[in-house]
Amino acid sequence: MTDVERFFRRLVSNLAATDPARLRGPVPLDDITGSILPYRTNRRALQLDTVEDYEAVLLRLCAGEGDLVRTEPEEARERFAQESRNANPDLTVLYSFEDVQVTFRLEPLGWALAPEPDAAYAPPSRDTGPGIEAEPEAALGAARFDEPDVAGDELPGVEALREIPGIEEWEDPRPSCIYCGGTLPVHRPVNFCPHCGQSQTQILCPECRGELEPGWRHCVNCGAAVGEG
Repeated sequence: MTDVERFFRRLVSNLAATDPARLRGPVPLDDITGSILPYRTNRRALQLDTVEDYEAVLLRLCAGEGDLVRTEPEEARERFAQESRNANPDLTVLYSFEDVQVTFRLEPLGWALAPEPDAAYAPPSRDTGPGIEAEPEAALGAARFDEPDVAGDELPGVEALREIPGIEEWEDPRPSCIYCGGTLPVHRPVNFCPHCGQSQTQILCPECRGELEPGWRHCVNCGAAVGEG
């Protein structure tokens, strides 16, 4: 499994656990980095050591690597693709466009929800012609995309995902503490871990106010000792 495939799978899993109805529509890029798959609470699962690594993989995903998502506007996708081919890409390009939307393609979405986390994505052959995708009901099962019969009813939750053939063993992904790995609540802001009490928000150097990573003993900006982070 590539870094991009792992990132995509975690992104789909996190969204399926918190708001599965959003899997079938465009998702703002800002939501991915801010609330759905923030680096600090997913770094261990993504196996990425730095924010720069995280942004580089996100850039590749949005550029179209693996054909896992559709990125709009096309101007943004083309710019992302151009930058992702550079040896040292300018990662600020991720934030240079307004209202970038990412839509999950149906076939890789079905793969991401399947209970085989180590399997790489292998796009199936298409008999419907280029640019034509199967209907959601055919790809993931009709129950997954049923709309509520009564206005105001709750949208299908995680249990609805279990009705999709082939994912009976799928486990609900939850954000985890960046220190102890304990499960964090998903429907409310979390500033501190309920298990170990460590802060889950930005960590700043007490001297220069530069951003720190968990576990650092010294600030990379000013060299000040910061203990265990």
